[in-house]
Amino acid sequence: MGANTALHAIPIASRPRRTWRQVLNALSFLLVFLSGCLMINGSQFVVLLPLKLLPFDWARRAYYAGIRYSEGAFGTLMMLACQLFAPTTLVVSFEKHGEGKFTEEEVARIVERDGSGKVVNLHLPQKTVLIANHQMYADWWYAWCLTYYMQTYKDVHIVLKKSLKWVPILGWGMQFFNFTFLARSWASDKLHLASSLSWLARRAEKEDTPLTFILYPEGTLVSRDTRPISKKYADKLGIPDMLHTLLPRSTGLHYSLRALAPRTPSLQMIDITMAYPGIPPFGYGQDYYTLRSIFFDGISPPEVYMHIRRFDVMREVPIGDISSSKPDNTPNGDSSKPSVEVDIPNEERDTFEVWLRDRWREKDALMSKYMDGGSFVEAQEQVKIPLKLKQKREILNAFCFFIPAFFGWACSRLR
Repeated sequence: MGANTALHAIPIASRPRRTWRQVLNALSFLLVFLSGCLMINGSQFVVLLPLKLLPFDWARRAYYAGIRYSEGAFGTLMMLACQLFAPTTLVVSFEKHGEGKFTEEEVARIVERDGSGKVVNLHLPQKTVLIANHQMYADWWYAWCLTYYMQTYKDVHIVLKKSLKWVPILGWGMQFFNFTFLARSWASDKLHLASSLSWLARRAEKEDTPLTFILYPEGTLVSRDTRPISKKYADKLGIPDMLHTLLPRSTGLHYSLRALAPRTPSLQMIDITMAYPGIPPFGYGQDYYTLRSIFFDGISPPEVYMHIRRFDVMREVPIGDISSSKPDNTPNGDSSKPSVEVDIPNEERDTFEVWLRDRWREKDALMSKYMDGGSFVEAQEQVKIPLKLKQKREILNAFCFFIPAFFGWACSRLR
């Protein structure tokens, strides 16, 4: 960052014209990131897709192992992009007093350091729904980087707009990752969401693999356009609006939890409050940080603050009565067979909505604390993690090197 350090606190529209160094940074980023994506997606089509077409158990297992490796390659590529073009540090803290708290002993077990004191792993739950406030499009990028330290970055699941499904390379790759694509019509989306997550949870439980489902209950970014919508919604409910966040919409999260929990009894909810330096009180994140300004211009947030809470979904989250759910079944839309994943009584919806809104008020208060003092907790309680690959050889993983290498080796053996 050097001399550009202070630029992160200046609105993008008011920053100086881009320098040739920033143009070179942008071109270098595009070369590295797009070539990595091309290698990953090419490996999926050339090597993994044929395995899916073979009617053998070993081929199915090899296909899913390869898909997990390719998704981990994408997560590694994101880490490499931060390290090379937009360096920053995660400043992680853990709730120790209020709802979703950790004990001192739990925090000590979660944070693993190497001999030099560098954080190498965060031993957070392996099957989680990760929710957070939503300020800018880079939120999901940094959330995925967090899963690199959670060691679940090969098993991230995200819900996306259906229009992204056919974006060349990136969209195709996301289809291989089995991401859920929604049409933004809840009448048609709710069954697809419940079916997709039910299948995902069953497979993760059967294969004993991690699962991190990332969801933003606000549904959109805090902005000049969405702030009045949140206020209007609050007025409709007869409640105060939030100050730094939007009122959360509970429906998507509620359906997701009811689909996942019966099939993943150990499911945890990781609730993250995220904040970025340089954004003033009542400012908007996208005015200061965009994916372009971060990775093209190299003006990244010097730190990304994450305050973490944890809830046991079955015991601490009021998702309602799911005792009649059949974990081995997937909701399929047969109206003659009601499904608790899709058919939620109004009383249970209301209870969950109030619970989530209360958690968001606590999150809003945390944001006020950050705005006042520049952090969520005292400095000694923070865990600082520079976004860097743990080992240099992981650079090969970022380009999905080992799938093409194995394919080439196997072909040579057939000659």
